[in-house]
Amino acid sequence: MATYRDLLAQARAEIDEITTPKAHRLLQDGVPHVFVDVRPRDEWDEGHLPGALHVPRNNLESRVEALVPDKTQTLVVYCASGTRSAFATKTLRDLGYEHAVNLEDGFVGWKRNGYDFVTPAALTAPQRARYARHLLIPEVGEEGQQRLLDSRVLLIGAGGLGSPAALYLAAAGVGTIGIIDPDVVDDSNLQRQIVHSTDRLGEPKVDSAKRTIQALNPDVEVVPFQERLTSENIDAVLAHRFDVIVDGTDNFPTRYLLNDASVWHGVPVVHGSIYRFEGQVTVFDPANGPCYRCLYPSPPPPELAPSCAEGGVLGVLPGIVGSLQASEALKLVLGVGESLAGRLLLFDALHTTFDEVAIRKNPECPVCGDHPTITEYIDYVEFCSSPSQPAEALAGQSPAPPRPFVAAPSMPSGAVQSTVPSGLNGAATNREAEEGRRR
Repeated sequence: MATYRDLLAQARAEIDEITTPKAHRLLQDGVPHVFVDVRPRDEWDEGHLPGALHVPRNNLESRVEALVPDKTQTLVVYCASGTRSAFATKTLRDLGYEHAVNLEDGFVGWKRNGYDFVTPAALTAPQRARYARHLLIPEVGEEGQQRLLDSRVLLIGAGGLGSPAALYLAAAGVGTIGIIDPDVVDDSNLQRQIVHSTDRLGEPKVDSAKRTIQALNPDVEVVPFQERLTSENIDAVLAHRFDVIVDGTDNFPTRYLLNDASVWHGVPVVHGSIYRFEGQVTVFDPANGPCYRCLYPSPPPPELAPSCAEGGVLGVLPGIVGSLQASEALKLVLGVGESLAGRLLLFDALHTTFDEVAIRKNPECPVCGDHPTITEYIDYVEFCSSPSQPAEALAGQSPAPPRPFVAAPSMPSGAVQSTVPSGLNGAATNREAEEGRRR
């Protein structure tokens, strides 16, 4: 009967091994590869190679194909000293990973050579239980969950859109959630603003939302701002170093103010808007795509943009749109997937349809264009109440881009903007016009 040593010798004879210096050169030279750490959790928590994938030996066969679907990848498999990983490498070879190699000296040899390694901020046992479903997702895992716990997201508004976004961001473990809203809870809010409740009528919305979030997840720190966002306080609010902004505001002056600040501070905005049965979602990322002014160079006349208070909204609609906003925010924090930057997602609850139109960056945008002409905050209330006036008359700056040239069916933005944005490409504009005729 074969002994342990016999089996180890047989495994080493059937696999290829790599020295620690050669493995380190792979990392330095950027050669495509994946380091696979097969040690148990407690050893991983003590330190691991940069960018390594953690697949404990006892889960290897059942998990590796989902985590590394490309079997032509070069896999560098390691444990503490190269013994357990030798058996793991043989298993990977049997599974069809022809380029799996064993790091012969393991993690101990890596440290002995003085190479960099990562000591992660480990999740606690209760956190592993709470976020267990996240930890199973390859795109999240423990490192991604730790990134969520370290992240900071600002919610503009604790109303219809802010409510579902706040709950799902908190449940996901976003470590710090800022909420800015000057209002108090009113009974007309409760049809859709699910972060509040009847016993909190008259309570500031930021305080009500904070109570709900902290009851849901004690890992989350809530930073309340019971004030209206203005050009006087926005820089102080953003000084809290938020990674992402979720826009749930319901008025145009705040949207244009938020857009300009986000461009100047380099913070992406997840935009959402709702009206009756219709909603819109997109991402305005200063580093990747157009801004709000590219899409809407000027606001619509007030009579074409009634608020939800004037036109109404289906109670469940903000739950759908706000949840989509939360999803986009989580992807931005995690750095995974494809965001809605450069795409406007349109949802029609009455017909249960989604549509998507491409939006483009405007090189002549006065804020994010090639030669910006608006470089400081303006009087946004006056700008939005006089959309036909040039920006120069309002702020001492050069004129804003012209108004959109094609009228579209009203989809106010609770304001949903009610004109076809100039940032839409021609095909998208025609498609939206045809959709409007069908309705």
